[in-house]
Amino acid sequence: MRERAISAAVLVPALLIVLAIGGPAIALAIALITVVAAIEVFRLLHGAGHDAFPGLGVVLAVTIVLDAAFPEVLDGSGLLLFAIGVLLVAVAAMTRQDPRAGLAAWIATVFGALYVSLLAFVIRLGNTAPAIPDGAPFEPLGAERGWILLLILAVWSFDTGAFLVGRQFGRTRFITHISPAKTVEGVAGGVAATIVVLAVLLWGLGQSPAHALLLGPLAALAAQAGDLAESMLKRAAGAKDSGTLIPGHGGMLDRIDSFLFAAPVVSLYVVAFLG
Repeated sequence: MRERAISAAVLVPALLIVLAIGGPAIALAIALITVVAAIEVFRLLHGAGHDAFPGLGVVLAVTIVLDAAFPEVLDGSGLLLFAIGVLLVAVAAMTRQDPRAGLAAWIATVFGALYVSLLAFVIRLGNTAPAIPDGAPFEPLGAERGWILLLILAVWSFDTGAFLVGRQFGRTRFITHISPAKTVEGVAGGVAATIVVLAVLLWGLGQSPAHALLLGPLAALAAQAGDLAESMLKRAAGAKDSGTLIPGHGGMLDRIDSFLFAAPVVSLYVVAFLG
C-alpha cells in the first residue's frame, strides 16, 4: 500500500500537468504510454505462446494513436494507416518458414497493435466532444480537458467503488476462471459510483445529469470488461502483472486496461447523444 500511495502521489500530479497543458502534451503522453503498454502486450503474448513482430506492432499502434491527434492531415487516415500496417506485417509473416507460424505471428501482431491503439480514443474524445456552454461550471477547463477528465474520473470512480464495495460486501463471485476476486456486489458498487460521479461531471460540462443513468453503466461495464480482458491475457501468459514499471501497481498496461475499453464506449456515446 505504501508503494501504491507513493506511485499515485507521483503519477496523479503528472497527469494533471499534462491535462493542464492540453493539446500536444496529451497526444505525446498517450503516445509514450502506448509504446510502453505495447511492449508489455507483446511480452505477454509471447509468454502465452503467441509469437509476433513486436517492433512492427509497436510502430503500428503508435501510428494509429498519433493519427488521432492530427485528424486533419488525411481524411480517413486511421483506417488507411491500419491497412498499410496489416500489409507490412503480412509481408514480415511471409519470412517464416512454417506458414502456420507466419499466420499466427501475423494475427498476434495485428491484434496486439489494435488492442493497445484503442487508447487513441482518449485523444479522439477530446477532439470531437461538444463545446462546453458559456456559464457552465467547467467552462474554464475547455472541451478537450473537460471531457477527457470525465473519462478519467469515470474509470477511477468505477475502480474505487468496485474495490470498496467488493471488499466490504462482495460475496457472489463471477468470471472466476479469469479473475477470482471479482464479485457482482463490487461491480454494482462501481456502477453506482460511476453514475453519481458522471452526473456531477455532466452537470459541470453543461449537459443533463440524466445522461449519467445510461452513460454511467456503459462506461463502468466497459471499464470492467477492459480489466477482465487484460486479466485473461495475463492468465494465458502465466503472469501476475504486465510489468514492474510502477511500484505497487505493476506495469503500464495494468494502469490503462480499463481505459482501452471505456474510451471508445464513452466517445461513441458522447458523439452519438451529446455531440
